[in-house]
Amino acid sequence: MCTIEKRGDLFILTITGNDEHRLNPTLIDSIRAALNRAKSDSESMGPTALITTADGKFFSNGYDLSWALSDRAQAQARSKVVSKKFRLLVADLISLPMPTIAAVTGHASAAGFILALSHDYLLMRKDRGFLYMSGEDPGRNRGGVGIVDSAHENAEKTVEAAVRLGMDLVRRKWDGQVYADNRRTVVADVLAVLGRMRRWGILAIM
Repeated sequence: MCTIEKRGDLFILTITGNDEHRLNPTLIDSIRAALNRAKSDSESMGPTALITTADGKFFSNGYDLSWALSDRAQAQARSKVVSKKFRLLVADLISLPMPTIAAVTGHASAAGFILALSHDYLLMRKDRGFLYMSGEDPGRNRGGVGIVDSAHENAEKTVEAAVRLGMDLVRRKWDGQVYADNRRTVVADVLAVLGRMRRWGILAIM
């Protein structure tokens, strides 16, 4: 599913395996558990940063529709479950008390693309097209705002660049809680939507 590794002052979260890393409850729960571990461990450390990457050809190819449709009678209920869990994952990333970097080393589409965008920085490999946006090219600016912070030769170079960026962010000695509070202010509109969804019963109670 995924692993979390401490490398000095960095946490490296890797979605493991050589499949499409489609998002189902098991994978989402695994990622959330890894984030909770990083959050807990960071409390006894100085400034830290998180890098999220993935093995194989895919970063994430979106929701696991095969899982949702494997039980036709429960397909609608299963779709709601994975949607609830994914939104909680986005909320976890927004609230994480450290800078976050997505090192996107393979295709990222649909919810997988949203997962990458939920990080503070997005680094990508340029030898393979992978950011899927309706009618747009990978890495293209949308609304004048750059989606990708930097592009790199291959998967290895992308992760290396993410590590350099993470180390630079750590050297700035961010206070994790202040960093998270600032992020929540910047994306307050997103959190407001997530909050309304909870009140409407679309999201599970955290």
